[in-house]
Amino acid sequence: MIRLFLIVFLFFLFYYGQLRLYRRLWLSQLKVAFSFAEDHIFQGEQGELREVIENRKRLPLSMLKVKFQTDRRLDFGTGRGSRTTDRYYRYDVFRVGGGERVTRTLKFKGTKRGYYVIDGADLIAADLLLTTSFLTTISVRTQMYVYPRPWNSEELSRALARLNGEILVRRNLLEDPFEYRGIREYQPFDSMRSVNWKATAKTGELKVNLKNYTSLRSVRVFFNLQDDSILKKEDCVEAAIRIVAGLCLDFLNQGLLVSCYGNGMDMESGRYVAVSSGTGGSHMDIIYRALARIDLERKPVNFADTFGEKILNDTEGDVITCFVSPNHYDDFLALLGRYQAGGGEYRWFYPVSGSKPPVLPEALKDHIQLIHI
Repeated sequence: MIRLFLIVFLFFLFYYGQLRLYRRLWLSQLKVAFSFAEDHIFQGEQGELREVIENRKRLPLSMLKVKFQTDRRLDFGTGRGSRTTDRYYRYDVFRVGGGERVTRTLKFKGTKRGYYVIDGADLIAADLLLTTSFLTTISVRTQMYVYPRPWNSEELSRALARLNGEILVRRNLLEDPFEYRGIREYQPFDSMRSVNWKATAKTGELKVNLKNYTSLRSVRVFFNLQDDSILKKEDCVEAAIRIVAGLCLDFLNQGLLVSCYGNGMDMESGRYVAVSSGTGGSHMDIIYRALARIDLERKPVNFADTFGEKILNDTEGDVITCFVSPNHYDDFLALLGRYQAGGGEYRWFYPVSGSKPPVLPEALKDHIQLIHI
């Protein structure tokens, strides 16, 4: 009887001792981190999310449950420990020994462009005998972009070929103020700003700098995502974003200066998209990220009110302007009409679905390219 009592006493002593120990130390020197394998993928591609659990103390964790949530448009599948509603919820169970590091890799598919963040996780641990649970919430931060896949179709390729032909014909007609190819005598139509005063003083006659021709033109891409119809055109709006990506990529590959503006709202800054002129692959990344962060749940700002003055006040011949819009609301059509009347050059890329073409003003039709999706 005494022996049984002693066994029971020792068991309770062990039980309460380890319970007190785990309650105090289970979270000590426990590190949990999430990281995406890459900072971006393109829509439709596969990515990886890494969970790293590091228990730097000697006390083992016989059960550690890690729970997190993210956007359901990152498709992790429907495996064990996952649940998808308006969000994707997942929990993973680990057994982590003292001084052990465990890494688990989860594969997913980026089904839709966007900017995805994991900014917190719940940790649930248990004592050695799995009789009591301990819970805490930790802050983590990892993010990844799913870039819109640039639109690629025969229809768009033909339209770009025609537009690029115009660019090539006219790009060498513009003088570059920063490059000179000689000096000539002053003519009555020359600007005084072009006078080379050093050469004038030396010869005693007015001389002007002979400018070289530029090999670079500037392209502006504006997009209007306003969609106020009762029947939303979500597929056309997403196609518009992909067309913007395709246009910018094509122009940057030619070495052109490209800027990008649109009335879609940035989910991080809460402002409309405005990417100033730049060149090269790094500039395309800036544009990709701006397009990925567009939140279609937020109402776009009015396009004509936001960009009308910028568009109408810049009609210089060294700028080609492209518009992308899946709708033709009156204020947008009026803006294009005013821009055209002022001598502005432009192309409007109009994504449409279905077989019935939109009814558009005759005066604008020569500037419009329908893109069937």
